[in-house]
Amino acid sequence: MDKTDANEPESPNKWERKTLENLLTAGIKEQRSSRRWGIFFKFLFFAYLFVLMVPFFGEMLQRTAVSEQHVALIDLQGMIAEGRPASADFLTTSLHEAYENKKVEAIVLRINSPGGTPVQAGYMYDEILRLKSKHPDIKIYAVITDVAASGGYYVASACDEIYADKASFVGSIGAIFPLYGATETMKMVGVENRTITAGKNKAFLDPFSPTNPEQIAFAQKLVNNVHEQFITAVKKGRGKRLKADDADIFSGLIWTGEQALGLGLVDGLGSAGFVAREKIGNDNLVDYTVRPSMFESFADRLGTTFSTGIAQTFSSTPVLK
Repeated sequence: MDKTDANEPESPNKWERKTLENLLTAGIKEQRSSRRWGIFFKFLFFAYLFVLMVPFFGEMLQRTAVSEQHVALIDLQGMIAEGRPASADFLTTSLHEAYENKKVEAIVLRINSPGGTPVQAGYMYDEILRLKSKHPDIKIYAVITDVAASGGYYVASACDEIYADKASFVGSIGAIFPLYGATETMKMVGVENRTITAGKNKAFLDPFSPTNPEQIAFAQKLVNNVHEQFITAVKKGRGKRLKADDADIFSGLIWTGEQALGLGLVDGLGSAGFVAREKIGNDNLVDYTVRPSMFESFADRLGTTFSTGIAQTFSSTPVLK
C-alpha cells in the first residue's frame, strides 16, 4: 500500500509539466482553429471572386455567341466625368467592340445624363465622328431616356439620328463656371485670409478673397469659348435639321422631347426598342456597354464620393450644365 498522503501537494516539476501540456494543447487547438478559419475565408474570397467574374464573362460570351445580325446597345448613364461609368474611356471601348463585330447591323447609344465636363464629352463626340467615317455602313442612333442635357446632348449630337421620349428633358446647350464667395461669412466668424501667391492671378477667383472684376471678365471669356465650342459641335452634328430662327436653342434652356422635336434637336419620339424595331428593322438588341467592375464601383463609392463633391464645389473648371 502506497504510504504517500493523498492530500500531499504535487511536486513543482509535475505542476510545471501539466502547465506546459495545457499550454501546448491550447496552442494546437488555436492553430487548428486558425487554419480552419483561414480555409473558410479563402474559400469565401474565391467564391466572391467567382460571383464577380460571372457577369463579366457572361457578357463576353453573350457577345461572341451571337451568330446572327443584331443591334449593339450601349448605355451612357450619369455624370460625364473621368473615372466615372460615363467616361470617354468606357464609352469608346464599348463603341470599338461594337464596330469591330461584323454581326452588328447598327448601334443604339442610350443616354441618360445631365451633363459633365466638356473635355470628356468632347472626346466622346470626336470619337463617334471618327468611327462613323471609318464605318459608314453602320449607323449610330442616340436614344434619350430621362435626360440628355448639356454634355449628354453634346454626345448625342454626334450620332446619325436622335430619338427621345415625349417627356424626356433635352438641351441645356450652355456652359457654367460655378463660383462662390465667402468673404462676408469670414468677417462674421473672424477668419482672415492669409493666402500667399507668386503671380497676381495665381489665386484666380479665390472664394476667400474679394471679387476681382478683371478675373471675373476673364472667366466669362473662358465660359463663352466653351459655349461656342458646344454650339459649333451641335450645328455640325444636326446641320439643317435645327430650327435656325430660334435663338433660344443655344441659350441653355431645356425642353421636353416633344418640344425638342419641333426645334430640330431630335428626329423622332421613341425608345431603344422602338428604334431597333421600327427604324433599323432588327429588334435583336445585344448589350455592349463596358462597365466598371464591382471592385472599382465599391472603391469609388468609399474613396471618391466625398472628395469629388469637395472638388466640384471649389472647382475652377467650366462644366457643361
